[in-house]
Amino acid sequence: MADDAERFEDRRAAGRALARRLAGYAGVPAVVVLGLPRGGVPVAYEIALALRAPLDVFVVRKLGVPDEEELAMGAIASGGARVLNEDLIRALHLNDAVIERVTQREQQELERRETAYRSGRAAIDVEGHVVIVVDDGLATGATMRAAVRTLRAMKPARLVVAVPTAAPDVCRELAADVGEVVCLRTPVPFYGVGYWYDDFSPTTDEEVRRLLALAGPA
Repeated sequence: MADDAERFEDRRAAGRALARRLAGYAGVPAVVVLGLPRGGVPVAYEIALALRAPLDVFVVRKLGVPDEEELAMGAIASGGARVLNEDLIRALHLNDAVIERVTQREQQELERRETAYRSGRAAIDVEGHVVIVVDDGLATGATMRAAVRTLRAMKPARLVVAVPTAAPDVCRELAADVGEVVCLRTPVPFYGVGYWYDDFSPTTDEEVRRLLALAGPA
């Protein structure tokens, strides 16, 4: 098992570590960085700063199992993609009505966040760009898969997934769907994303807005 010394101080420290691994993209005009809110945005901010690349959000919402919200039965993303964990849904005997009810609720929150975070700015057009999609970590990978599915339909030149820490099998699975996966740490046992941070305080909507403003116009 990896020891406590391998934890990240916080999300922004993790972003700086990731930026060093992504240094080959620095200054490339076609590169854009997308953070998955909320927790992925502080990580993505440090990467965008180091690479001198534009920063935007790409909103993804986990579809939590009723009464066990941290357990993801799937996810939805900007643009309408939905990814479902069919094995989990079958194992828990979740019916279509339950799935649709959770999806509708999370769709409303997704739309609220897109409006709140961008403050009227249009989303970056990713067609023909190298797109680096960032989160603070991947446990099941459902939210990242939803993001990847939507972004692939937008015809980027290359799609890169970058995270500080992830379950090893999730990184392997994602590698089949994108041009590159950068996972700094894939500990076994994984425990959960928050375990690998000394400070895993919740990221607020205000922090997301502030970092997007600091990054400048997309």
